[in-house]
Amino acid sequence: MKRISAICSICMGLLIANACSKNGTEKYDDEKNGSDTTDVVVKPDDPSVATSIGFFMDAWTPKNFTAPSYTEVTPPASTTYTVNVDASAILTKISPTLFGNNSNPYMSQIVTEPVLLQRLTNLHPRIIRFPGGNISSVYFWNRQPGNPPADAPAKLLNGDGYQTDPGYWYGGNTVDWTLSVENYYKMLQTTGNEGIITVNYGYARYGTGTDPVAAAAHLAADWVRYDNGRTKYWEIGNESNGNWQAGYRIDVSQNKDGQPEYVSGELYGRHYKVFADSMRKAAAEKGKTIYIGAQMLEHEPAFWANNVDKQWNAGVLQQAGAATDFFIVHSYYTPYNTNSNPQEVLASATTVTKAIYDYLSTTIGTAMKPIALTEWNIFAVGSQQMVSQVAGMHAVMVWGELMKNKFGMSSRWDLANSWENGNDMGLFSQGEAASGETKWAPRPAFYYQYFLQKFLGDRCINATVSDSNANINAYASTFTSGEVSVTLVNRAAMTQNVVLTFKNFNPGARFYWYVLNGGEGSTGFSRKVFINGAGPSGVAGGPDGYTTLKAYAANTGNGVKIALPPMSVINLVVDKK
Repeated sequence: MKRISAICSICMGLLIANACSKNGTEKYDDEKNGSDTTDVVVKPDDPSVATSIGFFMDAWTPKNFTAPSYTEVTPPASTTYTVNVDASAILTKISPTLFGNNSNPYMSQIVTEPVLLQRLTNLHPRIIRFPGGNISSVYFWNRQPGNPPADAPAKLLNGDGYQTDPGYWYGGNTVDWTLSVENYYKMLQTTGNEGIITVNYGYARYGTGTDPVAAAAHLAADWVRYDNGRTKYWEIGNESNGNWQAGYRIDVSQNKDGQPEYVSGELYGRHYKVFADSMRKAAAEKGKTIYIGAQMLEHEPAFWANNVDKQWNAGVLQQAGAATDFFIVHSYYTPYNTNSNPQEVLASATTVTKAIYDYLSTTIGTAMKPIALTEWNIFAVGSQQMVSQVAGMHAVMVWGELMKNKFGMSSRWDLANSWENGNDMGLFSQGEAASGETKWAPRPAFYYQYFLQKFLGDRCINATVSDSNANINAYASTFTSGEVSVTLVNRAAMTQNVVLTFKNFNPGARFYWYVLNGGEGSTGFSRKVFINGAGPSGVAGGPDGYTTLKAYAANTGNGVKIALPPMSVINLVVDKK
């Protein structure tokens, strides 16, 4: 008997040794009936910052999770799919500038709108772009209404060659329907956000002075001086390759420095260097550091595209590739002016984001700089897609894909626009009667962003779904305090139950989550979003008390299992052990 006992002891020792050495990460834990195993969690190293993120990571700070108030919920007993969450390696720390938005000069002075100010404070997009869009090309930041520079012509040539009213905009305009430069700054300070400013490149093209490029660069540099370090990120121009943009085509009879009729990437690149030189000198005078972006196209131009587009990226890179601080792209994801269905909208989040990164990587190669997607949304029209819960689901997926593909910055278009029968990209309603909404009522996408950020960690990790046909997307992150966050998107028109498994993470006693899904016709486009069962009081939007909504919670004793309602987003955090 002693001999047998000794052999058994040796065997048991070998078994324990083997268990402990498995991947160097496991040990036996006899706390639960002698049968439970617990991973030895090894804190992975942070990877070096990707070149495509660069200085946009400078403002990163660690996040610690605080458990919310909750309502106890019973998880599903059985599951169909598994989501594997791998905390053994960090893909990237999450850039703090990925969740921005765009303001515009036709959405009120904002600082006079306390409801909007509070909601912007609650949302905290961090980055708010200004003046944004095509207006940037006719915007004179330091001028009063009706008082353009003397060398700004009374008519501009449009892309079709017709003389048109320029429609200049002025930063000194203080009427209630617009947003002045000074109130833009006040809004940022009040809401705790920061800016990215787009300077007027078009003026370098259509200006009638002896040196229009120098005049436009001087105007931009004066804005940098006035800004005095409040803004770190600057763009030169907005979609300057586009035939809809002021400066794309100029009246050469009025031009005095020999510029061609049409813009080109090579010309823009040469002008970029003049702007950047003047702006950097202005920043240096103030003892500040700024970063200045140059525009690129986000995809290969179609065979029928004009030569401006076909040669744009090559020309910009040749002239300004080494000089620029970051590259700017825009994308509206779905086909232009098309009545895309929900699945088409959602599919674009993954395919288009990756395609943008892959195209830029191929085009730029080893000269890669940080990438900023300074305008994005969807072009889908006809079924009120833009104001629906599907737009919110799409936004969540885009942010997840931007993290995975290591973009440095993004800003969604835009905070407020116009109803246009629901073809409205605005995150907030301006209260048009036809919409049935109150002024500054948040659209569904607002709530999807708020709850994503509420439960998002500070480091992106891998999450994979066991079946690629499950119509489930999973995005995961960790908190510096040790918890794991998982965002699950159920694109299917049916409830799907999943169980989470973990590598290099030991679940604690409890997990918490918020479920966001549409209202009537939730598998289609719904103007409502319900959060843990709470919905809007009106015809659209979400619950008024979103900031105090209790999370759902359950014990992890039987695993981390959760039911995903049809067309839903679940933001979930699992306690650490």
